[in-house]
Amino acid sequence: MRRKFITFRRIIENGIINFMRNLGLSVAAMAVMVVTLTIVLFSIITNATFTHTIAQITDQIDVSVFLKDSNTEAQNKSLLVLIKKLPEVKKVDYLNKGQALQQYIEQNKANKLLATAVDYASNSIPATIHIYPYDLNQIPNIQKFLLTPKVAAQQSDASSYSGDREVAINNITHATNVLREIGAITIVVFTIICFLIIFNTIQMAIFNRRDEITNMRLLGASTSYIRGPFIVESAVLGFLSGFISIFIIYGAFQAASNALEASSLGLLDINYANTWFDSHFLLLLIGLLMLGILVGVASSYIATRRYLKFKTK
Repeated sequence: MRRKFITFRRIIENGIINFMRNLGLSVAAMAVMVVTLTIVLFSIITNATFTHTIAQITDQIDVSVFLKDSNTEAQNKSLLVLIKKLPEVKKVDYLNKGQALQQYIEQNKANKLLATAVDYASNSIPATIHIYPYDLNQIPNIQKFLLTPKVAAQQSDASSYSGDREVAINNITHATNVLREIGAITIVVFTIICFLIIFNTIQMAIFNRRDEITNMRLLGASTSYIRGPFIVESAVLGFLSGFISIFIIYGAFQAASNALEASSLGLLDINYANTWFDSHFLLLLIGLLMLGILVGVASSYIATRRYLKFKTK
């Protein structure tokens, strides 16, 4: 046990020594890795912000179901219960004829002629059910339910998910899906880039020390003893890069909050992104450090296994 501990300690020490010995190469690799991890972190924050924006958009989009005047209140409430049971439905709002009329007046209060006409005309606004989905992609499933004969028979007209509104909702749904995909792809792509950078750095380190490694093998050094310092060196590189990256983002948000008066940049809600980053700072710090170490260790392991032709005993 003592011998194993000494060997482990030497591996750690040699890894740190190698990191300092190849400081120029290490700093260059770290600079590139810091940029890459910073982009990965920014992509995560951007993805979280877009998810929040998508949720806000989803909360404002509903499918309105217009009920027949001949329906009894009991029939309307029964239909309301069925709609609430749909797994795609987040919430529903029911407005009887009187409430639907008041909402219509409130929405069009700027139009004085229309308001006057409403005072002299009978209430032709039907009772309405507003359906809010969990996800915009689930609206077609809701519409499919609304078109079933039993449910369609209680409606005075087609739901609001039709015509130009259907096209608009579908366009919004497509746009939100694209945002999600871009966020996920960006994170994956830059993580792979980060992996390749460290992979190539380790290859360079192996090439520069190939004579030393050959001598260690001839002297009977084990595979793990030769590979260990490379893995430690990469872990140190990943740890420092992750630590620097998160504080670059932290500094960027601090500067942005002081220098920018705008609360958003296009679809990117700067205020929400800053708040989300602050509230998840510790989790992001741990995650980025682990990602840096994991990418460094994995790339180092693969590079040594592939290019040094170690035995796997």
